[in-house]
Amino acid sequence: MILVTRINGSVFALNPDLVERVDCTPDTVVTLVDGTKYIIAESVPEFIESVRHYRASLIAQASRMETEPVEGAEPATDDDTAAKVLHLHRKER
Repeated sequence: MILVTRINGSVFALNPDLVERVDCTPDTVVTLVDGTKYIIAESVPEFIESVRHYRASLIAQASRMETEPVEGAEPATDDDTAAKVLHLHRKER
């Protein structure tokens, strides 16, 4: 979720995965995929930067989770990884 500011100054959290488009009319209007519209105080570039930062933080967090060792688990080898990929590939067929 990202925090955005309504024109009246109140702040709310918005799920950027539901955004269809953002327009400058001259106010910034965020339109969600269900047609809901929000007028926000942030500019279009500020809004885009917030979404970019949010998505980058998700990728960074997922990357950290993949590299953290699981308690009690043996470290994976390249052979283990290759076997898992091959298993998943065969399973898809």
